[in-house]
Amino acid sequence: MANVYDSANQLAEDLKSSQQFQDLKKSYDMLKLDTMGYALFQQFQNLQMSLQQKQAAGQEVTEEDVKPLQDLSSKMQNIDAIKDLMAKEQAMSTVMDDLNRIISTPIAELYQDSTQKPADK
Repeated sequence: MANVYDSANQLAEDLKSSQQFQDLKKSYDMLKLDTMGYALFQQFQNLQMSLQQKQAAGQEVTEEDVKPLQDLSSKMQNIDAIKDLMAKEQAMSTVMDDLNRIISTPIAELYQDSTQKPADK
């Protein structure tokens, strides 16, 4: 029987070698060289994580909570290193979506087969 965890670990290694991952890593490394851009990016990530934790705790996220995130987002749109990183993240996200779809195919097929009526004999 196949060990899916070994396959997943191999996939993770293969992913690190992919062009999309290498492009993302290079873009992130370039962003870190831009002191102001990187600081804004970190603030954005920290604020985003804080809001996600608030939501996960069942607390309401208000417009007042979201406003600083929107302000940071506006500032970040003017920084080329961040725009490049976002483009590379989108490409990586497409790969991850494709992988998820491929990995999930057996489960989707299983349930698709279970909803079809057996053929009359």
